[in-house]
Amino acid sequence: MSLVLKTAPLLAIVLLVTGQECLAEDCVAGAGIAVLVSPEHPLVGQETRVLVATEVPFGHAGGTFAGDNDSQELIETARGGGPPYWVALTFEPSRMGGFQLTVSLDGRRHCQSIAVVKSAVRRRTTPSVWVASRAWNRSYESLYSAWLEHLFADPEGTSWSALHELTRTRGRNLLHDHLALGEDAMAGKETLRLQPDCADNPYFLRAYFSWKLGLPFGFYQCDRGRRNRDPACAGWISQTMRRGSKRPARAFHLFLRKLKSAVQSGSARTALDSDQSDLYPLPLVPLALRPGTVFADPYGHTLMLVRRQPQRVDEPGLLMAVDAQPDGTVTIKRFWRGNFLFTTDSVIGGPGFKAFRPVVKRGRHFAPMDNRELARSTEFTRFALEQQGMQTTAFYDAMSRVVNPLPVVPEKAYRLLHDALYEQVMTRVKAVANGESWLVRNKGRTISMPTGVAIFQTSGPWEDFSTPARDLRLLIALDAVLDFPNRVTRMPDAFLLPKGSSPEQMADRLRSLSSTWTAEMDFSYEKSDGVSHRLSLAELFLRIGSLEMGYNPNDCPEVRWGASAGSTEASTCRGKAPSKQRKQMERYREWFQSRRRPAWN
Repeated sequence: MSLVLKTAPLLAIVLLVTGQECLAEDCVAGAGIAVLVSPEHPLVGQETRVLVATEVPFGHAGGTFAGDNDSQELIETARGGGPPYWVALTFEPSRMGGFQLTVSLDGRRHCQSIAVVKSAVRRRTTPSVWVASRAWNRSYESLYSAWLEHLFADPEGTSWSALHELTRTRGRNLLHDHLALGEDAMAGKETLRLQPDCADNPYFLRAYFSWKLGLPFGFYQCDRGRRNRDPACAGWISQTMRRGSKRPARAFHLFLRKLKSAVQSGSARTALDSDQSDLYPLPLVPLALRPGTVFADPYGHTLMLVRRQPQRVDEPGLLMAVDAQPDGTVTIKRFWRGNFLFTTDSVIGGPGFKAFRPVVKRGRHFAPMDNRELARSTEFTRFALEQQGMQTTAFYDAMSRVVNPLPVVPEKAYRLLHDALYEQVMTRVKAVANGESWLVRNKGRTISMPTGVAIFQTSGPWEDFSTPARDLRLLIALDAVLDFPNRVTRMPDAFLLPKGSSPEQMADRLRSLSSTWTAEMDFSYEKSDGVSHRLSLAELFLRIGSLEMGYNPNDCPEVRWGASAGSTEASTCRGKAPSKQRKQMERYREWFQSRRRPAWN
């Protein structure tokens, strides 16, 4: 017996050549099924994970792991998707040697040889950060989507203090310690710390997956653009252009530091028709908006889709995403107007849904595919410019049909919108409390306020504890809830209306339901004296004007939540922002009233 390296169509694996025929006539490598085995070299007595992805829905899923004299059934641990559709399976080898892994999805079978080893086989040191031993294709894109969905399989509103909290959890990260370096341990010399902000987060996840599987990865160094110019990019950097290390995890960590210093909000907001960009625009169709799709809003925030909850007969569909904050917090959020801002009016660059350009080999080097290649590709999601110049209402109406291709029950859809608004308000409760805690710890020290559009993106305590971007989104969310009844009259074919009921009658019914729901949905914030004060969403709607001036952390919580001057609620206020800052805020108020952030200079 001897160990040889063989590149299979879907995954390069170590094979143990036994002289036996690995593949039976009815069992072929591939069969429209993508398979990822982790760890890279399965160990005796250690759980081995198998991720299986396909473009076609399936019912039955199973498989076997068989050697000369023994065989065991694979155990299903999770499934999801839509598309790609996927299932996670496990097995535990009891001895070393050569085995055949067989996976079956509704009769379609995939086989591949597996070598089980006694001790960890670590990837060899290389001159670069890692060697790209495989190429991106549809199968790896499907596995990437499936891995992300499994990683973030949690309810809306779930958050973590850092991305590495997820990657260090073996039960959720199907690539946990894939390289046998201890790279995902809770602690240790090689343990990775992953703390991206919103712009970095999609890049960190794509780079992590690429590093683990030996896929090519790179990124451009872009600027933020100017008032009359879109973000410009140059200096593409790949893992082969950076120095390696005797400690592979250390080399990857340094690569991420370089990535973090180069990637910022302009990286995702490049013009839609630019070839010199990391991301390219997608068509607004369900097949294109898969886990791993990036959303760049016009003002610099970035989210990434991680799950699609298909529409059911009695339940509207959902698109779930994750974003990261400057403090490293990662949170699961749903797609709706309150989280995903879209406008093409007077903005810099191209907002919207985009995908990472597949990196391919060009002679001796790697480079991302250009728009023309992607427009005619049959393997990757096609390049499309339908979001270019798209009006805001048209975008959200198109996305409504993507999420819910069939008519929905308006009352249920509207209730989900109220629930999403409530989640957004609860997130703001924490943000305001964090700012107040900082002031208490620092004995009321005034936080410096930047000037102009820099209030939305700066550094230091203002970035950490002010809420202008969050409050702009909250105001848009409030508007979206108020506008929903109008959508029923604007696009009645998207809704299941009771027989004999007109769109106008349904709109009136929804407004009545909203009055009831918002009166019942309440929350509490802590005032300056430490006492909780309860507000309903109905009361918050009446304070929309005050929320346009509620983002300054130097103001007391009472002011930030819109308490009326002279009211009992406002009587406990411990102080307000300096008058100079209040005058600045009055000048900037128009941005919040128009719900439109100005472009960066």
